[in-house]
Amino acid sequence: MEKIFINGGARLYGDIRIDGMKNAALPIIFASILTGDKCVIENLPPVKDVSTALDILRSMGASVRMLNKTTAEIDTAHVAAGISPYDLVNRMRASTYLIGAELGRFGWAKVGMPGGCDFGVRPIDQHIKGFEALGAEIFIENGYINARCPSRLTGSSIYFDISSVGATCNIMIAASVAEGTTVIDNAAREPHIVDLANFLNTCGADITGAGTNMIKIRGVKKLHGCEYAIIPDMIEAGTYMAAVASAGGRLNIRNIIPKHIESISAKFLEMGVSITEYDDYITVSSNGRLNRVNIKTLPYPGFPTDMQPQVAALLCTAEGISTITEGVCDNRFRYLEDLRRMGANVSADGRTATIIGVERLSGAPVRSVDLRAGAAMIIAGLAASGTTIIEGIESTLDRGYYDIVGKLRQVGADIKRVQVSDTDAIRMVN
Repeated sequence: MEKIFINGGARLYGDIRIDGMKNAALPIIFASILTGDKCVIENLPPVKDVSTALDILRSMGASVRMLNKTTAEIDTAHVAAGISPYDLVNRMRASTYLIGAELGRFGWAKVGMPGGCDFGVRPIDQHIKGFEALGAEIFIENGYINARCPSRLTGSSIYFDISSVGATCNIMIAASVAEGTTVIDNAAREPHIVDLANFLNTCGADITGAGTNMIKIRGVKKLHGCEYAIIPDMIEAGTYMAAVASAGGRLNIRNIIPKHIESISAKFLEMGVSITEYDDYITVSSNGRLNRVNIKTLPYPGFPTDMQPQVAALLCTAEGISTITEGVCDNRFRYLEDLRRMGANVSADGRTATIIGVERLSGAPVRSVDLRAGAAMIIAGLAASGTTIIEGIESTLDRGYYDIVGKLRQVGADIKRVQVSDTDAIRMVN
């Protein structure tokens, strides 16, 4: 078992470079199936979810060649539908994009039920609603989602009951090669929606309106391969903003699009964190105890749900009483129990967490219960007195952060990742 050990109290100084956005890379990787051609995808984050997605394509007959650590050449000419391995697709939520890609290219799909972090019930009803509007028949049997369209998919007007990122991506993928025009109303507006649309357009699609709540897709007969670079990861950037706000110090966070993190920056400024914005990087500095804030997570451009745990960890030592209301996901406060192990005064009632700031946290053995919760434990550990030990990192933290320990070490954190037994961990703390 690998665990992360953090001795808190070290301030952070220097530069951190942000990798490509995982949530943009995954739909783009799966959308490459539509082309039946060769795509070169640059700025891929070298994280576990991306390697799993590439393994899925390989298992379906694609040729995948890594040109360097962050660039993949993907040739989907010989991909076959309906054969993606259940044990791989079950590891992440983004495997649902296979449905749109297989339907669009082959007219049918068979994909295992998706996995990923457990945030309660996250139905795919909006995906199904969209596919049915395009003319597909959907049924779920023996743990697989099956989709069939007797003839070519047909464009339609689709209204989503909720602004769903996954459903918006999936319908964009499938409708790119449908006959006629598809209009998605109440579409998600996240930057990775725009990135997927830009990728598909580079491959020959005709998509307008991405980044607004109404997207128009004029179907084309065929897409072709292309070269494309993934946008930077705004959640990784926000995580390192929270790290320096927690530990204190000054970081230059490079290779970002500052506009994508405006909602995060606004709350950090409200807390008393100093932020200076440049063209493609920001300088973040913090010195002293932070101010309380109230936050509600919302679809973009609101405050992102994927930053909720990191900010909760930060607010544990802020002055006064803060509240976080979760407006996107269910069951996302499971990590509060681990913050309490570190001395935090936190509680949850339904979708709202109340955080009463304490003077200081103390190191303790904690778990990474999901991807962003693992980052939250690191942020808490950076500011805590004593040693924090985080377990469960391989199945959670590694899915979305590349070398987070190495990046923090290079800017001064006393943090390391080691393979140890439980007995060794106890001995190292004592």
